[in-house]
Amino acid sequence: MNEMMKKIEEIEALRETIKLGGGEKAIAKQHERGKLTARERLEKLFDPGTFTEFDVFAKHMGRDYGLDKVERVPADGVVTGYGEVNGRKVFAYSEDFTVIAGTFGEMHGRKIAKTVELALKMNCPVVGINDSGGARVTEEMGALSQYGQLFFRHVRASGVVPQIALIMGPVAGGQAYSPALMDFIFMVDKSSTMFIAGPPLVEVIVHEKIGAEELGGARMHARTSGVSDLTCADDAACLEQTRRLLSFLPSGNIEEPPVLDTGDDPERRLDAIVDLVPAEPNKFYDMHKVIELLVDDGDFFELKAEYARNMIIGLGRLGGRTVGIVANNPMFMAGSIDYKAAGKAARFIRFCDQYEIPLINLQDVPGFLIGSQSEKAGIIRHGSKMLYAYAESTVPKVTVVLRKSYAGGYLAMCSKDLGADFVFEFPCGEICLMGPQGAVNILFRKEFAKAKEAGEDVGALKEKLNAEFHDRFVNPLYSAGLQHVDDIIDPRDLRKMTHRALDVCRMKRDELPPKKHGNIPI
Repeated sequence: MNEMMKKIEEIEALRETIKLGGGEKAIAKQHERGKLTARERLEKLFDPGTFTEFDVFAKHMGRDYGLDKVERVPADGVVTGYGEVNGRKVFAYSEDFTVIAGTFGEMHGRKIAKTVELALKMNCPVVGINDSGGARVTEEMGALSQYGQLFFRHVRASGVVPQIALIMGPVAGGQAYSPALMDFIFMVDKSSTMFIAGPPLVEVIVHEKIGAEELGGARMHARTSGVSDLTCADDAACLEQTRRLLSFLPSGNIEEPPVLDTGDDPERRLDAIVDLVPAEPNKFYDMHKVIELLVDDGDFFELKAEYARNMIIGLGRLGGRTVGIVANNPMFMAGSIDYKAAGKAARFIRFCDQYEIPLINLQDVPGFLIGSQSEKAGIIRHGSKMLYAYAESTVPKVTVVLRKSYAGGYLAMCSKDLGADFVFEFPCGEICLMGPQGAVNILFRKEFAKAKEAGEDVGALKEKLNAEFHDRFVNPLYSAGLQHVDDIIDPRDLRKMTHRALDVCRMKRDELPPKKHGNIPI
């Protein structure tokens, strides 16, 4: 054997050893926990045979507390590289819990930061698979510095390339802010946790005894904090959903989202919608069913489904093209907008605007949630995020008023005044400054008082004046007559009219005034 072949074999033997991570026993423990290994996850994420790894031979820097006796920390506990997902290039990093618990050391952090930087340079999405015991305390300043380097790169990549964080194990301390700075966070039920301080530290510092699931589990972040966008049953499901999400997104902000031939006629008539949406403003119905009728093949990728359920956000396709959907859900809180719903919608609107994803806004909203609790929660500050997001966005925007659309809710869900290119209204639509009954009670309070004193039927008088007010000011013909609405449409033509409006908007040009950036009311 010549010298070159000998060296090749030595390198390849070392490479295979490194690929075993923490070894067979550690891999078996990972499987016992119901988790895939770092490399198995990458195999499921990428199209078969397309993943290319870099920095496989990276060495750890720590030399204290026994690490000086460790010859090699395989790949320094994180696998980095690129490949293809649905035939398009994607960068990814996957922390390896089998290697000293996937802890974040200096070289570990450099590898991840490099992955994000390369994704930014090559205009490709980046997927981060997180499964780590946190910072490697034997490399304190090195790890701390690399956290900063990584955060800096996440921010620079924001709005340039999509960033998706998958939480597939513990994520603690400063490392939790890396996913928080990315566009989407998916978590795995019962095996992933995320918090800035784990239960032991919480107990010592703030004297609170709490379990990891309750403190930062997938369900808590999906339902209460709103940190997570999607909860998946296991690793495999999480990776499959990531592939599905990427199918809706462009690789970066210099290209349009992918177009698929779904075979679904964009002018398909929605006959079922007539029985689905009740004309009466106070009856409940599930807006999800309207969305499923509207989008191609009923394929709707909902985000934050368990958080602020009065607001629905997600991605679908119309005529094969990706669209973002923001909709009120009358099934919860009558579709009113509270502070949670406003923040949820605003962030999604801004994401769609960053990546040229047109927005469809489905209105059935009684307004912002009022009351002392809502005010204390900051509804003014949070509600204004939606106003800001729509006014700032330059993508095509089509708004449909299905039923009620009152007060600030009408504006916050993208009226013409907030930048909607086209606004359509169903025949049962109601657009007004406030709910008709509230308006009548204010306008005619003196008349009601007099009627009561005279012993007249106040209820009958209210009913009469309500009907008169409704016919004059709340009738769809009133808003259409003032050109706030482009057309009053047959609900069965919702898909056709929305598709035609977005199609004509494809060449839309709308630029913001020159500025460094605006100051959204965070």
